[in-house]
Amino acid sequence: MFQNRFLIAATTVIVLSPLAQSQSVKRYIKKPFVMTIIETSDLHGALYPYDFKTDKPKATSLANVVTVINQSRIEKGKEVLLLDGGDNLQGQPVIYYYNFVNTQTPSVFSQMFNHLKYDVVGVGNHDMETGHDVYDKVAKELKGGFVSANLVKESDGQPYFSPYKIIKKGGVRIAVLGLTEPAFVKNFPKILYSGIRVEDMIECAKKWVPIIQAREKPDVLLGLFHSGLDFTQGGQKAESPFNENASQLVVQKVPGFDAVFVGHDHLGWDGQGYDPGTKGRMDVKAPDGKVVPIYGAQNDAREIPIVTLTARYDRQTKTFEKTFQGQLADMSKVEADPTFVQTFQPQMQEAKAWVSKPIGKMAGTINSRESMFGDSAFVDLIHKLQLDLTADSSYGLKPAQISFCAPLSPNAVLPSSSDGTIYVRDMFSLYVYENWLYTMTLTGQQVKDFLEVSYDGWFNEMKSKDDHLIAFVTNADGSLIVDSRTNMPRTKVPSYNYDSAAGIIYTVDVSQPFGKRIAIQSLSDGNSFDLGTNYTIVMNSYRAMGGGGMLEKGAKIPAMDLISMKYVSSATTKDLRYYLTQYIEKRGMAPLKPEALGNWKVLPGDWVASGINKDLPLLYPLIGQ
Repeated sequence: MFQNRFLIAATTVIVLSPLAQSQSVKRYIKKPFVMTIIETSDLHGALYPYDFKTDKPKATSLANVVTVINQSRIEKGKEVLLLDGGDNLQGQPVIYYYNFVNTQTPSVFSQMFNHLKYDVVGVGNHDMETGHDVYDKVAKELKGGFVSANLVKESDGQPYFSPYKIIKKGGVRIAVLGLTEPAFVKNFPKILYSGIRVEDMIECAKKWVPIIQAREKPDVLLGLFHSGLDFTQGGQKAESPFNENASQLVVQKVPGFDAVFVGHDHLGWDGQGYDPGTKGRMDVKAPDGKVVPIYGAQNDAREIPIVTLTARYDRQTKTFEKTFQGQLADMSKVEADPTFVQTFQPQMQEAKAWVSKPIGKMAGTINSRESMFGDSAFVDLIHKLQLDLTADSSYGLKPAQISFCAPLSPNAVLPSSSDGTIYVRDMFSLYVYENWLYTMTLTGQQVKDFLEVSYDGWFNEMKSKDDHLIAFVTNADGSLIVDSRTNMPRTKVPSYNYDSAAGIIYTVDVSQPFGKRIAIQSLSDGNSFDLGTNYTIVMNSYRAMGGGGMLEKGAKIPAMDLISMKYVSSATTKDLRYYLTQYIEKRGMAPLKPEALGNWKVLPGDWVASGINKDLPLLYPLIGQ
């Protein structure tokens, strides 16, 4: 039904030495062992063909993948191995509901994965973001638990979850080693992963692959890594410890893997890896020269790898030859499985009723699109809420004078209703992630330098009105680099790192170089702003822990001081979305009237206007069509 829409990747053949063979595979001398491997990753709560944020149908979800799973399982003569790479416990409101609201019943996620008989489930950074109460509960609910070797107990260094899992299919022993990207410790407060230490992925793999080979003598060794392939992202290098996107480096530095399945980067990989030189695709080789295919799913089940492993034991050569043929399947071309959706309809209706609860009113609408180019009512609503929350002693925060925040979604509209009613679902457009709210003490100089780094990643240094306003990534000749997945130009940093400030009056001169762009006139209340004075700043936990690099690169705060929360003066006990919802509910039906604060502007004005006209259709090509 859907095979003709697959994109077929190159075939990879792997030959193992006689020492790697086991007796269990010798039955496949005449008839080869054939197994279909299906991977999902980064579903982010996309379990149903329904978007709980917008109250509209969703093109891709786990329900679409179920159709593929069911068809694969009924094909005669094939085994099916079902993998998931993590990041399932954050995203869609339905998963938030079962994480934090209805905590008395098993998570709809674990119910679905048990129903589908997933063989191995990895751990993503956003799974860890939910905190012990959530992921510990789900780990117990999942029949196979979670798999991650480099999340270890601080007490004894032993893995917190299972480091690997052995699955037997048709007498063949398959080992799957799990690893989780280690950089999340820079972004999440320690309370979320208390008692857990994160090891470097490469060093951890070097330790566990020999253990697995000696202890388990597997016929197939797979990696299941919640980590991307571009190890240069964020200025990292191949030798950088605790590299966030180290999946390819693990393959290149640790022999023994037959194939690796990845996630985290949302890009989709069809068997080849990433060439940092050409920024294209290439074969990835282990230290012994063996080509190891790498496959990875896109987020929200948009595209998933479907891989056929064919294995035959050759009596003459006494080797076990394995062939991997990988496919990326577009799930938007596959119908959601109606039986699966019906089976979990009660859970859907329960969550849907919760997100449809009205919590307030808004006069007019606001769109985060305006936030890409300057001061906006959308981001300023969050600024105002953050400052007001710190001013209310009931939230336990130190009163703040300045707020930092960014548009967490580049194209969100609030409210979603035509009559101005704000529903619970709107909070997931207003605030995408489960961040906590922190206050920090910074000097005026650190505030200025923080903003210098933020706007350097956000706006281009314009030489004339004909230049781009947005800081796009360019080739050596100055041409834009277009993302093959989105068909849009790549920006220097993601928009969730476009931090502006409230509480101060300032300008950003994009005709000036980095370090000379920000001019702060005063505090918004009219009091003077001094570079040597200490100020209390409110921001989310991701930023306060060093996310985006503004505090480390701009304010010059060492990364370890950020991770240890040395500069944090107060913090909330629940995520920011919870408090924003509560804040709006307290207003009753008195309409919110969000307006841009007008406390900052970009200069020169005519250049900026020209830059917006140039870049708006690049970022939002469907406008006006």
